[in-house]
Amino acid sequence: MRVTEPAHDPGRVPTLVGRSSSHFTRVTRIFAAELGVACAFEVVPDLRSLDTADYAGNPALRLPILRTGATTWLGSLNICRELARRAPVQRRVVWPEHLTEALTANAQELVVQAMATEVTLIMGQLAGTPEDDAQLTKLQKSLLNMLAWLDDNLQAARAGLSQDRDLSYLEVCTFCLVTHLEFRKMLPTSGYRALTAFCGEFGQRAAAQATTYRFDAP
Repeated sequence: MRVTEPAHDPGRVPTLVGRSSSHFTRVTRIFAAELGVACAFEVVPDLRSLDTADYAGNPALRLPILRTGATTWLGSLNICRELARRAPVQRRVVWPEHLTEALTANAQELVVQAMATEVTLIMGQLAGTPEDDAQLTKLQKSLLNMLAWLDDNLQAARAGLSQDRDLSYLEVCTFCLVTHLEFRKMLPTSGYRALTAFCGEFGQRAAAQATTYRFDAP
């Protein structure tokens, strides 16, 4: 298994732009904590904003964003890679490209897709989309299908990860997804036994306990 690149001089403390209630943001905050990289935190004030300035210049109007001096990194995976490069001690990280077996690669794909689907459902709620909207109904079914698949296959997917890992992007994303569904009361997750057991285990990590979801003050 390849490991993260050697650490380099991080310069000034980077600024993570996101929200404490965002699962994509929490992925990066867990990585920062696990890797020992200090970050300032700046809250995106309103997810309904159409002003790119509220998203640190991200033209996609999405979060999280990492500002490192004159450089800006967009999206959770890009940010986690940069945090790994800045880590004071090299850690063994399993990245998506290391997942060369179909089961583990598909698990990563479905976890990230489920995270994005949940965001779309939340934004639909904020916009007042009718509950019987055809696209909304399809997204809800898609989310349920993905959770069922992940519950059935998570144990085998984790077994396929390098045993000497310190951290994996798959596991962090899975933890952030499942706990976010409960936090936002999107759907009960207790019936997904494998996912619930995994979250109970991963949730004991100091990084998980230091990044619990909350709604940022207006």
